Amino acid sequence: MSIDGEGIAEPIDTHFLATVATMSGPTGPGALDGGPLSASVALALFDAQAASRHLDLAARLLRAQGQGFYTIGSAGHESNAAVAAVLRPTDPALLHYRSGAFYVARGQQVPGSDPVRDVLLGLVAATSDPISGGRHKVFGNHALAVIPQTSTIASHLPRAVGVAFAIDRAAKLRVDSPWPKDALAVTSFGDASANHSTTQGSLNTAAWISHQGLPLPVLFVCEDNGLGISVRTPAGWTAANLAGRESIAYFRADGADPVATYEAAATAADHVRRLRRPAVLHLQTVRFMGHAGSDAEVSYRSPAQISADYSRDPLLGTASLLVAGGVLTPLQIIERYEAIRADVLATAEAAVKEAKLDSAAAVMAPLAPRHPDAVAAQAARSAPAAARDSAFGAKLPETEGGLTFALAVNRSLADLLTLYPQAQVFGEDVAVKGGVYGVTRGLLKAFGAGRVFDTLLDEQAILGLALGSGVSGFLPIPEIQYLAYLHNAEDQLRGEAATLQFFSNGQYRNPMVVRIAGYGYQKGFGGHFHNDDSVAVLRDLPGVVVASPSRPDDAAAMLRTCLAGAAVDGSVCVFLEPIALYHTRDLYEPSDGGWLAPYTPPADWAAGHVPIGKGRTYGDGSDLTLITCGNGVPMSLRVARRLADDHISTRVLDLRWLAPLPVEDILREATATGRVLVVDETRRSGGVSEGVLTALVDAGFSGAMARVTSEDSFIPLGDAALQVLLSEDTIESAAHDLLRRGR
Repeated sequence: MSIDGEGIAEPIDTHFLATVATMSGPTGPGALDGGPLSASVALALFDAQAASRHLDLAARLLRAQGQGFYTIGSAGHESNAAVAAVLRPTDPALLHYRSGAFYVARGQQVPGSDPVRDVLLGLVAATSDPISGGRHKVFGNHALAVIPQTSTIASHLPRAVGVAFAIDRAAKLRVDSPWPKDALAVTSFGDASANHSTTQGSLNTAAWISHQGLPLPVLFVCEDNGLGISVRTPAGWTAANLAGRESIAYFRADGADPVATYEAAATAADHVRRLRRPAVLHLQTVRFMGHAGSDAEVSYRSPAQISADYSRDPLLGTASLLVAGGVLTPLQIIERYEAIRADVLATAEAAVKEAKLDSAAAVMAPLAPRHPDAVAAQAARSAPAAARDSAFGAKLPETEGGLTFALAVNRSLADLLTLYPQAQVFGEDVAVKGGVYGVTRGLLKAFGAGRVFDTLLDEQAILGLALGSGVSGFLPIPEIQYLAYLHNAEDQLRGEAATLQFFSNGQYRNPMVVRIAGYGYQKGFGGHFHNDDSVAVLRDLPGVVVASPSRPDDAAAMLRTCLAGAAVDGSVCVFLEPIALYHTRDLYEPSDGGWLAPYTPPADWAAGHVPIGKGRTYGDGSDLTLITCGNGVPMSLRVARRLADDHISTRVLDLRWLAPLPVEDILREATATGRVLVVDETRRSGGVSEGVLTALVDAGFSGAMARVTSEDSFIPLGDAALQVLLSEDTIESAAHDLLRRGR
């Protein structure tokens, strides 16, 4: 199909050409004479702005011809090209979906780049798209230090703060980073998104960090067009919202004025780079051609309101500057504009012929690469003996005897911090206090505040710091204090962490291990904020590894596996820690020490490696298989002993990994007895048991199956919690019921 531009009749395009045709040449000294903006830079700005405009027009044409799949454009926001012009192409950028001119201008700064082709390949979902490989139209390019974002609600801002934080922290700790030591991070967003809690939290985090005198070179660019699709931003609200924040400098410019925009952007960038402190650049923009191709703007704006904005077209501002400065004549402006149009359309015609993704395997290839042999080898590594002696002092953990779950995690974290100089442990209360349950106690003293530190109370900020650190050379180990608190910020895992490798075709990755204390059974203490078993949201994230150890030796080994997976494959891991088992010592009888385990010495780490997706079986019973995880493991083991008194031989499978599930182990242990009871402490709807039973059905298991779960309820205070949580009596009763049915 030919892409020839016929049918393009956008009023803003026609208005630009008609207005330029009426311009007159210079009548005296212009703004380019001795001003901050040179003629050559002004020309480059115009070329980037015009290319971005024609990319938007081409996107509409491609969509009309069934060849393109994205029509949210940057028309009216092209002043952001000036922001790119004052920055360096090595400054990491996380861009708003209307920052097209920024992207083109950034591409102009790097020889060999073709930003117009990049964008068009994204629009047509071509596999040759240099960032996503045909998976989404995003502004991203590894060679241009543009980290891809698909956010429409500024969910990339916490990561941007994390990137900025990591730049100076990496230099201080001598961690290899992709960013120069004097780089700054830039991130853009819209005025409607400025109201979102993610934006407000990111600005607050930036101010909180800067207030303490810590370096944070981040430039926030708000592209304010006054509209959130159809909802108008109240006059003056964005300025009132962004200005006057303590520890964040505020700069403002009218995007219709290229000189003022360039000068404000240069001043803001210099402030951030030189002082290592955050700043906001508030750009007044306009929005042309509606929110997207499907948006009928006339349904909520009058023709007069729409056409009134045409005079504020940033392309007209730059064209007028060039004509007034005697750099180009009006005719030359038009010729240049049309030549860019022709180039964009010719490139579009070639782009539509490029190959597309044609299989599920091709689509999913970069989602979550797994190299189990390399991960196993990495997990078996330990720091040199002298380094371990220095970290642990006189008493190595393998000489301590039986450890609780909490102590095993603590000792493992110390070993991992010793092995990986780029690893960091952070979160609320993890440093000075050593964690609410003492799990991180002593790590601050051993490894210093640069690697073990407390954060503000904001889960979005904690995960954002991890996301930014992960793309900047670190291995972050953030802590979310309780599983219930994760729900404030789970989109940082879903929308940012899980998608980065997918939408960058594996070029970017954010390795991280998120430690989360969770589950119930805290003897009625804390209620639903401190007892939460909502794991469905985690199991629903493509590619994310969810670890759920229940015993001390597994906890240590699986934590090593998760860090190895992060280091080798860039894996995003969630490490669920059962609060009720942190300090548990006994299994069957008081003082039996049955839930303690020795710390495995490094020489045995290879033999004790726990691969991702590998369960653990207790016993070899032939009558019944109990499949469980978390608190359900010791409960099931106790039930198995009670069933033995009734001459019922049982085996217990600890899943250990909730994503991916250990399907081979599930099928093997189920087949061994022909009867399966899934013991699931999470809720009946959206819990773990649904996935286990489905895996059995998918595999053709024909034996007897049942499940027993906690209720579909939040967990109340006190003894009332026992009314909704799974109990050992309930498990035993369900086992007898299944056996009767099975016989």
